[in-house]
Amino acid sequence: MYFEKDVECMERAELEDLQLERLQATLNRVARNVPLYRQRFAELGLDPDDFRSMDDLRKLPFTTKQDIRENYPYGLFAVPLRDVVRLQSSSGTTGKPIVVGYTRNDLKRWSRLVARVLAMGGMTRDDVVQIAFHYGLFTGGFGLHYGAETLGASVIPSSGGNARKQIMIMQDYRTTALCCTPSYALHLADTMEEMGVNPNSLHLKWGLFGAEAWSEAMREEIQNRLKVTATDNYGISEVMGPGIAGECLERQGLHVNEDHFLFEIVHPETGEPVPDGEVGELVITTLTKEAFPMIRFRTGDLTRVLPDVCPCGRRFRRIARIIGRSDDMLIIRGVNVFPLQVETVLLAMEGAEPHYQIVLEREGRLDKATVFLEVSENLLFDRMRVAREALEGIKRKLASELGVAMDVVFVGRKTLERTEGKIRRVVDRRQL
Repeated sequence: MYFEKDVECMERAELEDLQLERLQATLNRVARNVPLYRQRFAELGLDPDDFRSMDDLRKLPFTTKQDIRENYPYGLFAVPLRDVVRLQSSSGTTGKPIVVGYTRNDLKRWSRLVARVLAMGGMTRDDVVQIAFHYGLFTGGFGLHYGAETLGASVIPSSGGNARKQIMIMQDYRTTALCCTPSYALHLADTMEEMGVNPNSLHLKWGLFGAEAWSEAMREEIQNRLKVTATDNYGISEVMGPGIAGECLERQGLHVNEDHFLFEIVHPETGEPVPDGEVGELVITTLTKEAFPMIRFRTGDLTRVLPDVCPCGRRFRRIARIIGRSDDMLIIRGVNVFPLQVETVLLAMEGAEPHYQIVLEREGRLDKATVFLEVSENLLFDRMRVAREALEGIKRKLASELGVAMDVVFVGRKTLERTEGKIRRVVDRRQL
């Protein structure tokens, strides 16, 4: 399914010409209007008019979250505040929040890009889309809302929280598509079971999930319990919000909307490009943002470029689903471990629930990692011999797959503390 087939299937050479033209315009705009970029370009002796090839992108400086925070709130805006019609921000849980702005043209483009992603995931103007992301300064709720309206779908702005009311709305309003975090989708599935609601009695067909990394095992769990086709999408507030990339129904990676975003994959430590297919940090340059353009923004998200053209026919290059963040990497006894790697091993076990927590502690001079995994009551109480065998098997597999030993403790369903349906995945007590 396409929203803008003529653009999404553009020939590669034509697309690269368009990217270069838009990059040159963006560089000239930030050099004129954004003091940070003007200063950095001057220090590096860079003249935007000298850019004649996409290979010149590597000459440009990176932009980091720290740069944005140091220029809080409006220091990186490239237009006067009178031209900004929308202000949104990140949560600001660590220091100052990141404030982003949109002109009228930015909002129109944003809506169309989100509509593309929704169409990739199977949605059409005939769908009734329930958006269970929080509405407010966070970009997710509003971005998906206006994208769905641009697609022509009926939108239910149910926002987050109150799972029982969400399910009542699904039943009464005949929701066909659900947008929320994957962990909240599973929270809704748990609540449906408590209420005795059979998902087959609903009208749900599609699920567009994002705002957190999730595994293929978690996808299967969502699809089986909610009876939807689940697709992933990628967005980040500093760049735009949702609409940067999304999965088509082939579900073989996320198509980046390359006519509006340049992306690179670099080594998290050196900043040098990595070969296609190798995991690294995603770096994004905006090509059409007016109010808040970003030059080589380091997202901190880890992914890789996927080869070949997707069977769906789209020409935009694809990236693999996000496997974690460079700053979320755990170092346990000298071994690099990402929570999503642990999740993939855990959820391959029959009877495991998609809810777990990794607790890191120090025993003497050594690290100790314990995984608390919610399992079905059947496995926890009724089949103790089988449970012991499963426990030992999963410990062996974790050690084999990750290269480090982890203890595993089975706990009952809903034992781990939740906030808005989400569990804190890592609790690191080593520094306490």
